[in-house]
Amino acid sequence: MDNVTVRQGESATLRCSVDNRVTRVAWLNRSSILYAGNDKWCLDPRVVLLANTKTQYSIQIQDVDVYDEGPYTCSVQTDNHPKTSRVHLIVQVSPKITEISSDISINEGGNVSLTCIATGRPDPTITWRHISPKAVGFISEDEYLEITGITREQSGEYECSASNDVAAPVVQRVKVTVNYPPYISDAKSTGVPVGQKGILLCEASAVPSANFQWYKDDKRLAEGQKGLKVENKAFFSRLTFFNVSEQDYGNYTCVASNQLGNTNASMILYEETTTALTPWKGPGAVHDGNNGAWRQGGCVWLLALPLAQLTRQF
Repeated sequence: MDNVTVRQGESATLRCSVDNRVTRVAWLNRSSILYAGNDKWCLDPRVVLLANTKTQYSIQIQDVDVYDEGPYTCSVQTDNHPKTSRVHLIVQVSPKITEISSDISINEGGNVSLTCIATGRPDPTITWRHISPKAVGFISEDEYLEITGITREQSGEYECSASNDVAAPVVQRVKVTVNYPPYISDAKSTGVPVGQKGILLCEASAVPSANFQWYKDDKRLAEGQKGLKVENKAFFSRLTFFNVSEQDYGNYTCVASNQLGNTNASMILYEETTTALTPWKGPGAVHDGNNGAWRQGGCVWLLALPLAQLTRQF
């Protein structure tokens, strides 16, 4: 028995070799007659006669589907005795993902189970991989992906791929969000001179994003407080002093919190002094009234050289 393999949606051609001794010929699908000679016996419009010659008797099944798969028989009647030849039609089907887990949010340390179900002919191979710069290769070659004690580094998208070489693999993704309490990654003390602009920055990583609060000693600083601006973003908070005074110097605490916990970090806004060069006010030094700087007058030193020369002459 010969096999004829086609993909779903394509056309399948079934051929039967004959000779001049043949008196009758027919194509059957199991016990149903499709064609007998030039006469069509089936009602399916997809089945057509391709050739009925002295050497070949062929039919074609168009737009093949999975229910067309199975054995087909070419029955030939000669003067001496009947004979048959059989063909088995194999229908290949592209992979299709029929069920996949929804996006999931879970606290760090929890267990995750992802499912990906796919159909196709032949049965597709299913693989899971983590879409991450640090991930290498597949992390599962099964319909199910189990992650025990998940960490924040394992958050992100997980891609399910189903392939069976009939067509290009089909892929779908599941987003896994790992929640964890805030962690302050950067909080540095800052020195600012009196009267200048000063900034304290607090950076924190957290999922969900952290809420920030600022304290000076035990007093909470409120948005809109005179001379201050608190700017909160997803991963940092910035405390700005527009005109630093002596009263602004001291210890500040940044508190970052979400539903899973909180953390804090202290930093100091301190006075930074700048050492300026004192202008030399020697002979010939005058004050420039335009820019407040001191400069040397050139006229005194220009006259000094001619006077010395005159002295030597006398």
